[in-house]
Amino acid sequence: MGLPMSQNLKAAGFNVKAYDLSPEARALANEGGIPTVESVAALCADVEYVVTALPETRHIETTLMSEGGIFESAAAGTLICDVSTIAPEGARRFHAEAKKEGMVYLDTPMSGGVTGARNGTLTFMVGGSAEEFEASKMVLQGMGKNFFHCGEPGTGEIAKLTNNLILGISMVAASEGMAIGEKLGIDPVILQKILAVSTARNWCIDTYNPRPGILENVPAANNYEGGFAVGLIKKDMVLALEAAHGVKAETDMLEKSLKYYLDLEKAGQGKKDFGYVFQYIMKNKNI
Repeated sequence: MGLPMSQNLKAAGFNVKAYDLSPEARALANEGGIPTVESVAALCADVEYVVTALPETRHIETTLMSEGGIFESAAAGTLICDVSTIAPEGARRFHAEAKKEGMVYLDTPMSGGVTGARNGTLTFMVGGSAEEFEASKMVLQGMGKNFFHCGEPGTGEIAKLTNNLILGISMVAASEGMAIGEKLGIDPVILQKILAVSTARNWCIDTYNPRPGILENVPAANNYEGGFAVGLIKKDMVLALEAAHGVKAETDMLEKSLKYYLDLEKAGQGKKDFGYVFQYIMKNKNI
């Protein structure tokens, strides 16, 4: 998602440079018109904004706080928009640490998937002060269409985790319904058309259907490649589970749905798009 987001920022008039640990990702960025640098320190030189998009809380911590990291390398006044999905507690801690360095760190997780990144229609959920939220919109508007001030630091991540726990459950439900309908004998194409305009309608049905042969330009039409990985939805649901347990919230549906993704990851399918759960269910959970 980082490449189309960077391209949209460039198209919006920003002077963009990028860094990724992967040489392959850097080469792809260069091919896509985004110049790359060889380190976080080089990335932070002479910039007003830094946008981070990394898998886990520990990766953000390393990027911010290690030798040559953002806090050491960026100038005072730099605004850091972290679009990653991480632990709310981590976001609160990073916000406080950034202030000590004269910088602003905001949790600004995104929703909209690869399609939203390409089309510049992402939704951003922002945790921080009202003033910080308004400042973040300067750069976020180059990548998205919807912006929500969720409250104090960490609340952007709370919004994202609740969104993704619902998304993970919804994909299991959509996959189960599509699989049962097909096994009972209805044409899955007709079933999807009905569900897409009925009370069961949701994003996993009408926009990102997991059954191959239903929609074009979705991972299910591409052998479940190039989407939102099983390993990532699992990671987000685990974060949501941990946060929920911290406030003694009930998590029955979350836990039941999470098991599907845990099983898929154990079976070596962690890099497949999370819609692959349809195949797991269709084959009676025998991958």
